[in-house]
Amino acid sequence: MSRPRAGRPRTPADHRLHEIAAGQAGVITRGQALAAGADDNGIQGKLSSGRWQTLLSGVYLTHGGPVPRAARNWAAVLFAGPAAVLSHESAAAIWGLSAEATGPVHVTVPHHRRVRAQHGLLVHRSSLAEQTRHPTRLPPLTRVEETVIDLTQAAPDGARAIGWLAQACGRRLTTPDRLLAALRRRKRLRWRAELLAAVQDVAQGCHSLLELRYLRLVERAHGLPTGRRQAPGRTGRRRRYDDVRYERWGLVVELDGAVAHPDETRDRDRQRDNSTIAGGTLVLRYGWGEVTGRPCAVASQVAAVLRRGGWRGVPRPCGPSCGLPGDLPGDLPGDRG
Repeated sequence: MSRPRAGRPRTPADHRLHEIAAGQAGVITRGQALAAGADDNGIQGKLSSGRWQTLLSGVYLTHGGPVPRAARNWAAVLFAGPAAVLSHESAAAIWGLSAEATGPVHVTVPHHRRVRAQHGLLVHRSSLAEQTRHPTRLPPLTRVEETVIDLTQAAPDGARAIGWLAQACGRRLTTPDRLLAALRRRKRLRWRAELLAAVQDVAQGCHSLLELRYLRLVERAHGLPTGRRQAPGRTGRRRRYDDVRYERWGLVVELDGAVAHPDETRDRDRQRDNSTIAGGTLVLRYGWGEVTGRPCAVASQVAAVLRRGGWRGVPRPCGPSCGLPGDLPGDLPGDRG
């Protein structure tokens, strides 16, 4: 925050301005400044000298340096007025659901409100704006569950909408039960049935869209046994969680959602796999392209290893064009007629 010019002692108004701005990432509104004892001439003088800068109409940053994202967030909710909350991608970045936001600031206001368009500000209107606000966090923002639901509704397709549900639980930011309650509060919802079904699968431990796809396209679609999701284990002294473990048949399936892994991540994955195999359990590792593009081939491999481990079931084709072979490697004598 800017300081009084050299030789001029701080006035009570200066102290009040400082206190207000300090609690708002250095941001203050014209109304707040006037209420603290400043006047329009003083505000204009600070702006003209570069000690303050305008972020949005009537909203100022009380220094002339770079504008941090936190200041832009505060400016947005202050400009949007009472009951405005950060939402969508802006709230997601604060909750740790996504990388730090760099685009426009998203705010949601009550449905009856109108907010003037401003560069760098994207305004949403909702009849639930006040109910979805987190009770204590500042700047005001939507609860994490409500943020997730907002993101699902802004997603370009149902698959990516479902991915937000899995990601939120996978990062332990919320629970399936809380997401289910948030979904049920919304009267109008795209992909309602799909989202409700996805929450049930997330509750089983599917913590990414890839893990959901494996459950649905590979395991269920081909009649494979249900593996245990996020099964705890240890690699040396380090605790680990296996994506899908078929304990009874000595198999772990690991699912890599990233297109490319940093070297240290690959090394850690290799160490995990080696430790698991050394303990007598086989490991199969699949990526996005295999699970979503060749699910029948993945099911064939998984079934073959399960059968070698003692599973006596028979996988079923997922449809008329299923690529599941009629005779799988590892068929047990007498299993087929």
